[in-house]
Amino acid sequence: MMQEALDFRDESDTLAAVLADADDMLFATVTQFKSWTIEDVIGHLHIWNAAALMTLQDPDAFQRFLRDIMSAFKTGKSHIDVQYQWLDEHAGGVRGKALFDAYCDYYPRLAAAYGDADPEQRVAWAGPDMTTRSKIIARQMETWSHGQEIFDILGEQRQDGDRIRNIAHLGVTTYGWTFRNRRQEPPAPKPFVQLTAPSGTVWEWNDPQTDNMVRGSAVEFAQVVTQTRNIDDTALETLGTTARQWMEIAQCFAGGPETPPARGTRSMVTG
Repeated sequence: MMQEALDFRDESDTLAAVLADADDMLFATVTQFKSWTIEDVIGHLHIWNAAALMTLQDPDAFQRFLRDIMSAFKTGKSHIDVQYQWLDEHAGGVRGKALFDAYCDYYPRLAAAYGDADPEQRVAWAGPDMTTRSKIIARQMETWSHGQEIFDILGEQRQDGDRIRNIAHLGVTTYGWTFRNRRQEPPAPKPFVQLTAPSGTVWEWNDPQTDNMVRGSAVEFAQVVTQTRNIDDTALETLGTTARQWMEIAQCFAGGPETPPARGTRSMVTG
């Protein structure tokens, strides 16, 4: 089975476990991410998991899904509007705990399907086609990043494993994309990146440089590149102008340029 598919399943299991005893009232809790509720987050993950399975197993169905979603966006509907419309039309209008149960039933199927796929097989997506390995890593990244707002609002510290390397690697390899997405030329050379894994292993990317680097926790690096934390709310160390500039706007996910959260606005709730 493709390791990245196992990593996605483990990431999804970790999120599911923290919500295992949740009731409908808890799913209505508003998070620190764009005022989305926990229900909104689970709905978002669920419909794009469904899309990921479609693009692998039924490409025509995926194209219809994408056409309908994009058409709805063009009418001014938000991600939240669109996902609930899809749930009403294709998933029996599930909400709250029932939506969570549907999510938990679905993600293992997605992991199994991608686990059995050729890692280099290409599948369609909203942007350029990608390999199945890249696609399931993207699903892990989104599960982890949106999971952050759930762990934060519940005041729970997530226990991360070394599977987070997939997300850190995605953050490093989207260095150029971060700048080009903002119509800027990526500064050269790329910063040296040295991160400490949850296990204590040290991971490194790019050419060693003492005056152009990012170093620190792999978890905090992943938080910054997925824009779930402001760089100043972490202990990451940046050396050099380029490294700092990158970390202030880093974006490892697709779509138009997004502004990272302001300092102090995303954190784990305590007390």
